Amino acid sequence: MASLLPQMPHRCEAVILLRTERLYLRQFRAQDAGLLLELDSDPEVMRFITKGQPTPILQIEQEILPRLLGYYAQSPPRGCWAAHLRANDEFVGWFHLRPDKLQPDEMELGYRLMRAVWGEGLATEGSRALLQRAFTEWAYAKVSARTLLPNLASQRVMQKAGLQFESRFVYPTEMIPEWNETERQAVKYSLTREEYQRRNPEASSEAQF
Repeated sequence: MASLLPQMPHRCEAVILLRTERLYLRQFRAQDAGLLLELDSDPEVMRFITKGQPTPILQIEQEILPRLLGYYAQSPPRGCWAAHLRANDEFVGWFHLRPDKLQPDEMELGYRLMRAVWGEGLATEGSRALLQRAFTEWAYAKVSARTLLPNLASQRVMQKAGLQFESRFVYPTEMIPEWNETERQAVKYSLTREEYQRRNPEASSEAQF
């Protein structure tokens, strides 16, 4: 049986999307199931996603990874990218920019990071870099982000990244069926390209090519 231990990519093999001061984001590969398994096996990481339940390896291999790999053929870029520390290539989670599930005409920003790097500003750093690329090179009209109401840490990241509170809502039952209506209460933050350009008239790049 193949090993499920996380495998670190060699830099020359990685298809890198962008670099920030401390991170680089690369395309996932079919052999990255172990990385996702490690990330999704931490109950605290999954607290506001599955009430702490880990993602089964078969779901990762048969559903999640094929979906992630399918995004990369699309243009402008969209999808989910593995995040690594530039200092040592350590895998620390992922960031995504994909069509919003509730409003597909908008792009949704998201991230999931290893607990070991929480509180270091990496979520904000990666989010800002994706927003910069989304509103300049890729010319997306609007980017939004959603999180459950009690997830205050995620909301702070959205605010620091430059997103503005838009609305409070309740996730539909079919999206998170194991949660009751109170638990499904959530908030949405968003930013338009016009507002981003107004704040950043020179659209100075935070992501390094």
